[in-house]
Amino acid sequence: MKNVKMKGLSGREMAVVSSLELEGKRFFSKSDIRRFFCSAGEMAVYIHRLRRKGRIERVNKDRYYLIPLQAYHGWVEHPFVVADEIFGGKAYYIGGKAAAHYWRLTDQVPAIIDVFSHTRQGTKKILGTVFTFRRIRKMRVAVRREINGHHFLIATRKESNIWK
Repeated sequence: MKNVKMKGLSGREMAVVSSLELEGKRFFSKSDIRRFFCSAGEMAVYIHRLRRKGRIERVNKDRYYLIPLQAYHGWVEHPFVVADEIFGGKAYYIGGKAAAHYWRLTDQVPAIIDVFSHTRQGTKKILGTVFTFRRIRKMRVAVRREINGHHFLIATRKESNIWK
């Protein structure tokens, strides 16, 4: 088999990207690609290069999003899936106008996704979506739902009624 080199990607970068795509991993951690590198420093350099070239996007400290090879000018993932990946699937819930829109309590499509948790606060733009993280002391009732084969936590319909 011929060694195929994509323009702009080195052989090792291409190996990492194609391996993740073959495994079907859009979200991945450093441990998923560690086998391609001799040291943590070398892995950090390649992650930096892939981010600069627009092939991966950082989601949190250890999680990254692989932008598929078929994406020419950008790629968007559902914001609820991104929120779930940021928190690793626990200790958060999506609320505010986004939850009200999900439950069809309002027709307005939210420009900002409100995410409530014990740990994070502030505003951050990730994969083209603006997230507002709100720190709370007590978690409200949330339900587990699924979108595109991925689970996420969202405020209940009753809790979301206050944001309509």
